[in-house]
Amino acid sequence: MTKVRIHNMMFYGFHGYYEYEREQGQKFFFDVELTTHDDKAIDTDNINDGVDTARVYDIVKEAAENHRFQLLAALGGHIADKLLERMSHVDEVTVKIRKPSVPISGPIDYVEVEVNRQR
Repeated sequence: MTKVRIHNMMFYGFHGYYEYEREQGQKFFFDVELTTHDDKAIDTDNINDGVDTARVYDIVKEAAENHRFQLLAALGGHIADKLLERMSHVDEVTVKIRKPSVPISGPIDYVEVEVNRQR
């Protein structure tokens, strides 16, 4: 098994519980971890046997920028499901999403949600 991680991808999206959040939008930050079911790519040195990180980036970007979710968990689940659907050699996906601007009356850096999906 091999783990591949992509950290701190940033996309502008329109996600949030309140309507103004889904209208105005903001920056969201994503971390994705993928676990393969074997180490075939190590032996073959072929991207088709491993994880194409550019493809992962494109899948996250499409979901973040072209869909609207009220809950970050729903967005994370959507991304994890799409990654598992499109990458047959991946057995487990973890998606973390950070939202810096949240309607909380106090100082915070961000809210983070983590979603894990397995085959």
